[in-house]
Amino acid sequence: MSRHAHPEQLTKAEPIDLSIEGMSCASCVSRVEKALKKVPGVESASVNLATERARIEGAPASTEALQAAVRAIGYDAHVIDHSQPMHDHAHMHDEDAKLLLRDTIIAAVLTAPIFIVEMGGHLVPAFHHWTMMTLGPWNGYLQFILATIILAWPGRRFFVSGIPALLHGAPEMNALVALGSGAAWLYSTVATFFPGVLPEGTASLYFEAAAVIVTLILLGRLLEARAKGRTGAAISKLINLAPKTARVERHGAEADIPIDAVQVGDRIIVRPGERIPVDGTVVEGASFVDESMISGEPAPVAKKGGDEVVGGTINGTGSLVFRADKVGADTLLAEIVRMVQAAQGAKLPIQALVDRVTGWFVPAVMLAALATFVAWLVFGPAPALPLALVNAVAVLIIACPCAMGLATPVSIMVATGRAAELGLFFRKGDALQALREAHVVALDKTGTLTAGRPALTDLEPADDFDRAGVLRLVASAEQRSEHPSAKAIVAAAEADGIQLAAPADFQAVAGFGVSATVDGRTVAIGADRYMTTLGIDTSALAASAARLASEGKSPLFAAIDGRLAAILAVADPIKPTTPAALAALRGAGRRIVMITGDNRTTAEAIARQIGVDEVVAEVLPDGKVAAVEKLKAGGKVAFVGDGINDAPALAAADVGIAIGTGTDVAIESADVVLMSGDLQGVAKAIELSDATMRNIAQNLFWAFFYNIILIPVAAGALYPAFGLLLSPMLGAGAMALSSVFVVGNALRLRRFHPAGQGATA
Repeated sequence: MSRHAHPEQLTKAEPIDLSIEGMSCASCVSRVEKALKKVPGVESASVNLATERARIEGAPASTEALQAAVRAIGYDAHVIDHSQPMHDHAHMHDEDAKLLLRDTIIAAVLTAPIFIVEMGGHLVPAFHHWTMMTLGPWNGYLQFILATIILAWPGRRFFVSGIPALLHGAPEMNALVALGSGAAWLYSTVATFFPGVLPEGTASLYFEAAAVIVTLILLGRLLEARAKGRTGAAISKLINLAPKTARVERHGAEADIPIDAVQVGDRIIVRPGERIPVDGTVVEGASFVDESMISGEPAPVAKKGGDEVVGGTINGTGSLVFRADKVGADTLLAEIVRMVQAAQGAKLPIQALVDRVTGWFVPAVMLAALATFVAWLVFGPAPALPLALVNAVAVLIIACPCAMGLATPVSIMVATGRAAELGLFFRKGDALQALREAHVVALDKTGTLTAGRPALTDLEPADDFDRAGVLRLVASAEQRSEHPSAKAIVAAAEADGIQLAAPADFQAVAGFGVSATVDGRTVAIGADRYMTTLGIDTSALAASAARLASEGKSPLFAAIDGRLAAILAVADPIKPTTPAALAALRGAGRRIVMITGDNRTTAEAIARQIGVDEVVAEVLPDGKVAAVEKLKAGGKVAFVGDGINDAPALAAADVGIAIGTGTDVAIESADVVLMSGDLQGVAKAIELSDATMRNIAQNLFWAFFYNIILIPVAAGALYPAFGLLLSPMLGAGAMALSSVFVVGNALRLRRFHPAGQGATA
């Protein structure tokens, strides 16, 4: 999806995404953000180290201006074009890893002789004497040659990036490595060829330190690159769901064509067991389709003529012919990939603290290294100069802020990918933090807690009337009504196989009920107040009406030829998974609030059935925002809804959670989308949020604790009391392992399973 973009005028409304190449630590992130923010027209710029992306808001003059700003500080940038078909960029990480593997092997092979000679001599005095007797001055010459090749070939990347950054007054990780290894090499070179310029007794060789530093940091980057490649596994898996070809029927002939060549309107044939290539509508055939890749639900979904199918899902045992409605970048799968990528590139509020710290961290480390050098030179024991150099280099090497920069973004990247596999799509990555902090979960009733389709639940006939006869007459009369309750009654009669008659003299009285003539008989259906206006006594069924209302159902009376004939009840049935989902939310310590337009009696009856803590009833559609704002006064609120009228409340809440089976407007207004429509997804999302924030806290603790503890050790804080110094080689190893630890810890989130479904991270 990356490409070199031509300069083009951009509107303020559209964010621009750039792929950034060459970043290695948190300081790089800070540099790129500052450079982008200086471009005229840019309002905000957010750079993510883990995804290697930048998102720019505002109206810069052109994309070329943004790319030029990034290239001017030593990095490369390409515009990401979301209108293009999906492509898997995992191979780019593979190429990086291959290059790092090659360089690491070269560095290790060249370092081995230096390390063996120097360390072997320290450990076995006889070996040292043999080396001096055999090699003489060539010991230094050969070490110089090998170390120079290491720094100039596999270690060249540190100098190419680090020295310009240093000259620009914005040092980063590469600058620290270049300074540390370069200083050790330069001192050793002087000691080898011009020992007389150094104080007597200080002409020691530290070529092994320079070589081992480069080798270990390359090894750390190799391990980190491989681990980071695994963090993007969810995106790769999603992209690879789309088949490469589609069997299309054009002009009466069938042909397999590349997926990019499929056009809207094409007739596509899908055989049993094949993946559906694009989104469309079934025109022939019937089958069951596995849609678990978008919903997280394993049960196959029945498909027949007129039903929609989604690209990437798997056809069952039947054959289908469907019309292509959305292709390329317009498919749901492509939208999901963009959604996950956007979430992975987001910055959590906690990242602001990390950015502030890392903004001054590298300059502070350089000052600490300089102070260490001066302190050892002035106050250190003889030989002071080499000891000052070794300890200053150790401080430079051990303090690279890689782990700090990766601590938050890699956890977000893995978590949002795992969420996608569970059918949970974080449209905004910062919802991961906000969701954990939302202790109130407010839910719309209709379509969220309930099925959203009213159904006839009860029909109790009065004396001298039978159920089937009453249902036939009432349903026949209701055929002309558009009211949801009327449709529920008609659907119940049709489900029972009852043949309905055509009504005559149909009348609807708003807020009361309807009347009609069916087979010559007068039929009236409505609330008790309607019966009162018709002069019909409902006392015989009043007790039943009260009982039905207490159960959260809407009672209706039916009269035939002026006599009370029956009481009916219509209700929007609770989704089967709702009680368990609310129990899980209560178990997670959340307070559950139901927001509904129902009258309070009905609403409270439903609340008792499903275990809701608080009811906000009789809310008009435009009053949901006010209800959410009122709840927010007591803390952060997550709102769950599915309809068009829920969109403002979804946007107003701290976290908006849309049911994926709902309207596009609701989904566009949400921070999190539950593709399955199952409310248990809310509890899963909260669990994942908790697990992610714990993971980030572990990463940040390690990254900061590591530096707080080891920088003083590297400076020689333990030497006065214990005589201990930290070798620059050990510092390089510890620095490399710190980044690998952070990425490895984040990868544990790939094993996250909601409660009751296995181990969690």
